[in-house]
Amino acid sequence: MTDRPDSADRPDSEPHQAVPDETDAAQPTASGVVADGMAAAARRAGFGSAVDGEPINGKALMVAMGGVRGLFEAVLPGLVFLVTYTLTIDPGQEPASDTIRTLIPALVAPLLLGLLFVALRAITRQTTTPAVGGLVGTGLSVALALFSGKASDFFLVGLYTNAGYGAALLISVLVGWPLVGLAVGFLMGDGVNWRSDPSKRRVLTILTLAWTGLFLARLAVQLPLYLADNVELLATTKLLMGLPLYAPLLVVSWLMVRSVYRKPAPAA
Repeated sequence: MTDRPDSADRPDSEPHQAVPDETDAAQPTASGVVADGMAAAARRAGFGSAVDGEPINGKALMVAMGGVRGLFEAVLPGLVFLVTYTLTIDPGQEPASDTIRTLIPALVAPLLLGLLFVALRAITRQTTTPAVGGLVGTGLSVALALFSGKASDFFLVGLYTNAGYGAALLISVLVGWPLVGLAVGFLMGDGVNWRSDPSKRRVLTILTLAWTGLFLARLAVQLPLYLADNVELLATTKLLMGLPLYAPLLVVSWLMVRSVYRKPAPAA
């Protein structure tokens, strides 16, 4: 077997030119992954309708919340838990003395409902990701309540979620990189250019603070009820502070985003 001569040994050879690898160009960069992730997060939060220029009406709002099915998937598990718990709890029993036997119907009901949602999406050939995500959250909530024997622990995941989102949003504002601005900026194809525009930066900072207020308000109301082990009122406030607050804030967010991201008027 003979060795292949190196081009450096051949005076008449052309200098070696690096050929760009097309596969390298196709590889996503770290910044691209972050941008895509932030844009996807904005769409999941419901900002897609504002960016797409859809009319702001009940239909657009329903689509942003996942349609009728998404609405049921968001509301029914908590409502079923509340109704089942209220019907099965012994009125003369102190909340702190909840037993596994008493909790099982209230905990199993939303879990079975979550499984039903996943099955219905699979049967109708719709994406199961939202239902699976809800099922995982419900399953974790059920596990925590069963482990402790306290019905109020069913709401621990929600409390931690509100605390986490609220803290992350507040910190992002304090460090000058409001998360709503990042998400909307990448969704609009604006990247981080909005930071150099005073109007956009002000509006997107205000929006981030508004969403921060939503999560922290939920925590401020629900945490004392959790500590007091007031399960019925905790479940009720969770429902009332869910979609009824989320929907109007989303509409306000659409309006504010459109105010600073107006589409150019068509040329005459």
